[in-house]
Amino acid sequence: MEINIFDNVEFPVISAPMFLASGVDLVVACCANGIIGSFPALNQRTTEGFEEWLVQINSKLNQLNCRQRTFGVNLIVHKSNPRVDTDLAMCIKYEVPLLLTSLGAAKEVIDGVHSYGGKIFHDVINVRHAKKAMDAGVDGLVLVAAGAGGHGGLANPFALLSEVRSFFDGYIALAGSLTNGAHVASARAAGADFAYIGTRFIATDEAYADQSNKKMIVESTLQDIVYTNAFSGVYGNFLRQSILDAGLDPDNLPDKEINFGKDLNPDKHAWKNIWSAGHGVSDIDNILPTAELIAKMKAEYQAAVARVTA
Repeated sequence: MEINIFDNVEFPVISAPMFLASGVDLVVACCANGIIGSFPALNQRTTEGFEEWLVQINSKLNQLNCRQRTFGVNLIVHKSNPRVDTDLAMCIKYEVPLLLTSLGAAKEVIDGVHSYGGKIFHDVINVRHAKKAMDAGVDGLVLVAAGAGGHGGLANPFALLSEVRSFFDGYIALAGSLTNGAHVASARAAGADFAYIGTRFIATDEAYADQSNKKMIVESTLQDIVYTNAFSGVYGNFLRQSILDAGLDPDNLPDKEINFGKDLNPDKHAWKNIWSAGHGVSDIDNILPTAELIAKMKAEYQAAVARVTA
């Protein structure tokens, strides 16, 4: 009998895997409070370091006697990532419950995760990518819609969800400016299984992000988000002030990837110094412990459901 890894998830939220922000402490705090935590494998600079984090997470969940033990690892499945095979081997070795793949839905990755009963969700920004991932055999799709932090598309979250749900009956996690419990309720009501929330979890005590990054998120509004492909060659959302702090003009960025260290700003690095964030920054006005944030979201969710059913 197949075990449903989502049975003990108390609240339908996945804390998105965020570069340089998600790690052991945030993942464990999320799981301990009933949601799914996740992190990118590449947040550790080596496969050996990645393995150490997997050991630490499992050990801490054991120590806390957590019922909710499902956590996710983001794996970049692309030829530009030389660690795909070795990091996948670690995921299989430690039977990581949920793989969150980006930039490729490779059959060998899907088969590897399914070999021990794990699930695999794939990031997509449009219907074409969703159908390709579905055909490859993924268990779920992460719809990275307009307003999501980091790399994301331009489709309205609910329009994209509606169209994908018309042909896909697997799990769907919806991403794009979701920050509070009412947003979670809306995503669920529209047909998503999970709300996929990133930026709001950067502004938590457990996130590994620089304190200046957290403070900038709290102080920013929707107008402070810049959508550009200048920092990785792929379009994404970034904090305006971090672009200014790097000595760049956010209103006159090149329409191609900037070569840091060669073209300009050798002491600055894309993603490390230029910070990603979504449109949801307008709804973030404080830095909270993860447990307090999740409790707040749960209360907002219940209030939203009560308003609709009253």
